[in-house]
Amino acid sequence: MQLLKWLSITDRFYKIYLDKQLAPYGINNSQYMFLIKICRSPGILQDSLMDMFYVHPSNIVRTVAALEKQGMITRSPNDKDKRTCKLYPTERALSIIDKIQMICEKTEALLLQGMSESEQNLFMDFLIQAGRNITSELHIERKGEEFND
Repeated sequence: MQLLKWLSITDRFYKIYLDKQLAPYGINNSQYMFLIKICRSPGILQDSLMDMFYVHPSNIVRTVAALEKQGMITRSPNDKDKRTCKLYPTERALSIIDKIQMICEKTEALLLQGMSESEQNLFMDFLIQAGRNITSELHIERKGEEFND
């Protein structure tokens, strides 16, 4: 039960920490991953975010709508499939994305503080394996990108 306890504590408090760091940029801990991916892959299909982040489609729709309302992204119809949209970052998003990336890197460094590089690599390997184990047990498959992107 120690593992579950500390996973829960870490999850809760890193999100609080990230929210404080990201607040000046008008985004939160549930939006930053989407914004980074959209900025790094302009024109990405909205549906492809489901497989990348293991979130329910309604969460993607809600997050994309919030980012659009905040002026961070724009949506355009996909010519090949009208049921899905292509997502593009706005100038506003592009102007802050490097700062957001730095906040994420700083947060990761904080979480890994006190671990040697080999311990950090081992920790990441274990964390990825734990993620694979639970998603496999729940029969959650991922299309496209590799698990550890």
